[in-house]
Amino acid sequence: MTRILIVEDEPRISSFVSRGLIVAGYETEVVDDGALALQRVFDGAFDLVLLDVGLPSIDGFEVLHQLRGQGFTLPIIMLTARSSIRDTVDGLDAGANDYIAKPFRFDELLARVRTRLRDPGPTETTALVRGDVTLDPLSRRATSAGRDIELSAREFSLAEYFLRHPGQVLSREQLLSRVWGLDFDPGSNVVDVYVRYLRNKFGTSVITTVRGAGYRWE
Repeated sequence: MTRILIVEDEPRISSFVSRGLIVAGYETEVVDDGALALQRVFDGAFDLVLLDVGLPSIDGFEVLHQLRGQGFTLPIIMLTARSSIRDTVDGLDAGANDYIAKPFRFDELLARVRTRLRDPGPTETTALVRGDVTLDPLSRRATSAGRDIELSAREFSLAEYFLRHPGQVLSREQLLSRVWGLDFDPGSNVVDVYVRYLRNKFGTSVITTVRGAGYRWE
């Protein structure tokens, strides 16, 4: 049975989420502390983590950072009462697979859980080369004109998606869906923020803005 770790220090929320997931056919475990969450992931075999940001001892961002730093690739969905674009960017940039703000509807959370559990692992082993830019999905290494480029996990995913669709105009909706796994939010500028990050690292001319349509990797 699929096992989900719920890391949430509000008993009302953790109980609500756990009951719903059990009814949906999942096995759950609840912890209310960041340090304990790390220990349980290190010791246990979980398929997905629901991770609150505001936790005792170690906050959710630090838990996420340590798990990704230790090489854990299991899906992690952040739960938070924070709703600013900066917090969303920080969570996704640190390696979260998804981000949902409180209060949320359980059916929306369940849909996100199911989507993340269906996501295939990385299978591509061939480097992507477009002009001076090379991305190696296996080693997660990026170079431009032979120079190593340091990319965050989300920056790499966005660059990889662009390089798999060279010359195509990709809309913000498409990028949010494919790279972040999020429904389109007309109030969000997270795609624009990350395009700016890539331009700063690879050069301003590598990504063209197509007015009213989206972006294109040249």
